[in-house]
Amino acid sequence: MNPAQKALWFIESHLAEPLNLDDIAAIGGVSRFHMVRAFGAATGFSVMRYVRARRLTEAARALAKGAPDILALALDADYGSHEAFTRAFRDHFGVTPEAVRAATRLDHLKLQEPILMDSTALDQLPKPRFETGKAFLVAGVGERIHCENGAVIPGLWHRFHQSIDGVPARIGNVAYGVCCNGDDAGNFDYIAGVEVADFSDLPREFYHARIPAQKYAVFTHADHVSTIRRTISTIWNHWLPGSGHEVADAPNFERYDEKFDPMTGNGGLEIWVPIRS
Repeated sequence: MNPAQKALWFIESHLAEPLNLDDIAAIGGVSRFHMVRAFGAATGFSVMRYVRARRLTEAARALAKGAPDILALALDADYGSHEAFTRAFRDHFGVTPEAVRAATRLDHLKLQEPILMDSTALDQLPKPRFETGKAFLVAGVGERIHCENGAVIPGLWHRFHQSIDGVPARIGNVAYGVCCNGDDAGNFDYIAGVEVADFSDLPREFYHARIPAQKYAVFTHADHVSTIRRTISTIWNHWLPGSGHEVADAPNFERYDEKFDPMTGNGGLEIWVPIRS
């Protein structure tokens, strides 16, 4: 059972109990950083966002059945007050708990059912090579990403190809898709960029990142770029847990060299995952 599957089991079997990221990561046998990446890659959700959505869904079911005590539901869902619960409920569903109880139905709500994750990994994940990468600088177009809006990344690459000529001090023609500045909620900055000599003349609209000298496991993704998520999920949920390596809390990135065709999405790419020496 991979880390994301273990997390899903633990969340569903302890939904009415206090849950935090440290406990969930411990059940998965990985670090907080690893769990955030593995769970997001496998499910499209951040860990704690999924916990909140599931708890609010179960509260909505209870309300539609006429639950009289909203404060009790709030406490069961790990909210400290009626007001905090009502605010979260309204933000999630667009209606108040009282309105759901009065309506006695749920068909107008977007409920979060338990995820039954497809545990199938790639049949054959090519063995990685190991490299100690140099320190370098990347600049390009970027956006703050969370698990649920990862679909905007192809649009970033479209913007990248429109604006790449405006990046000063560019070095070479290799493009990088850098994931950096991640947090426990599963948010991270994604930069579609190129290596640059320095940031001194970089226009304000461009994102930038410093990639440190670091040891990496480097995986080849030879298929169409649209299938990259399955490869990434296989790396984080299957290869890493059984590899004996510990992931480093450092930027990870995709590397697109001259063989990659941005018009067709063919040609392959590399996925560089930072690991501890």
